[in-house]
Amino acid sequence: MTFIEFKKLLLDSDITIPKFSKLIKVSEKNLQAYKKKGEVPNTIAVIITCFAQMNKNNVDYRLIINKLDLKAKTKKGAGFSKLEKMEEIKEKELTLGKI
Repeated sequence: MTFIEFKKLLLDSDITIPKFSKLIKVSEKNLQAYKKKGEVPNTIAVIITCFAQMNKNNVDYRLIINKLDLKAKTKKGAGFSKLEKMEEIKEKELTLGKI
């Protein structure tokens, strides 16, 4: 699906990119990045197509998705190298008697 088709389906779904990203717990930045690529991944295409069809049939997809209690992914391991450096600095300060 092209990004333009995705945007049209957002309109059909009566939702904006920021609200869509919050609803499905995907970074808005990631969704906007698909604009440069010109295409959206299959999973996003399926989701927005279903939302558009549900909205057309007067089904409130937001209630259904909110019941799933989705969780946003967090980067695993982010900041570990920084944490290690801080621990090294503390050890050096302890050794030098600064703490």
